[in-house]
Amino acid sequence: MITRRRLLFTAGSGVLGVALLGSCSETPENAAPAASSGTTGGWQRVNLSFVSAYLLIRGNEAAVVDLGTEGSADAIGSALTAAGSGWGEVKHVILTHNHGDHAGGLAGVEPQVNAVFYAGVADVAGIKATKSPVGLKDGDEVFGLQIIGTPGHTAGHISVFDPSTGTLVAGDALRTTDGLAGADPQYTADPGQAALSVRKLSALPVTTILPGHGDPLTTGAAEALKKLAATP
Repeated sequence: MITRRRLLFTAGSGVLGVALLGSCSETPENAAPAASSGTTGGWQRVNLSFVSAYLLIRGNEAAVVDLGTEGSADAIGSALTAAGSGWGEVKHVILTHNHGDHAGGLAGVEPQVNAVFYAGVADVAGIKATKSPVGLKDGDEVFGLQIIGTPGHTAGHISVFDPSTGTLVAGDALRTTDGLAGADPQYTADPGQAALSVRKLSALPVTTILPGHGDPLTTGAAEALKKLAATP
C-alpha cells in the first residue's frame, strides 16, 4: 500500500515545496535534499534525504534516473551544475517506477529539459506528465544502459544496468537502509514477483548497487546480491 504523508523540502533557507505525495518508504517530516555525493563509473548520487536520484554524465550528454519527490528539481539541477553539466545536457530521464517519491519531481523537471522521459510499460499510465513517458520493457537500451524488467514493487518497475562499469541502479527493487534487502513488502504490490526480480538481478555482473533508498553498495555487491537471492 502506498501511504500519503506531508513532506517539507528545503534547500538552504528557502522552501522548495510542500506536498502530499504517494510514498514507498517511511519519510521523515524534515526531509531535506542534500548535496550530491560521488559514486563510481561516472555515476553521481543526488541524496534527497530519504530517497536518491542518480546522474550519469558522458561527454556533453547526461542521463538522470529517478526524480525524487515534488520539489526536488532544484536539488537535482544543483547536482548537475556541481558535476559540470546542467539541464541542457540531459537527454534521457528514466523513472524506475511510478511512486511519488521517485516520479514526483517530474513536473518541476519537464519544463527545464529537452529530453526523452522513460518508464516501464506497465507504469506509464500511472505517471502524470505533460507527455506520457516512452514505455520500456526488459532488454531495451537507453544511452548504452540496459533496461532490466524488475516487476513486483510495482507492475512496471524497471532497473538500469550499466554494463561498462557493472553499475546497477535498482530503484526500489533493492534497498540498503539496513543491509542489502529486496523491495519493502509494506509498499510492494507483489512480494513474490519482487523476490523473483532479485534473483534475476543476481545473475548480472554487478560491481556497484545504487538503490533508491539507502547508501550505494560499492564493495562486495555481487556477493551480497547472490546471498540475498538465495535467501528463502
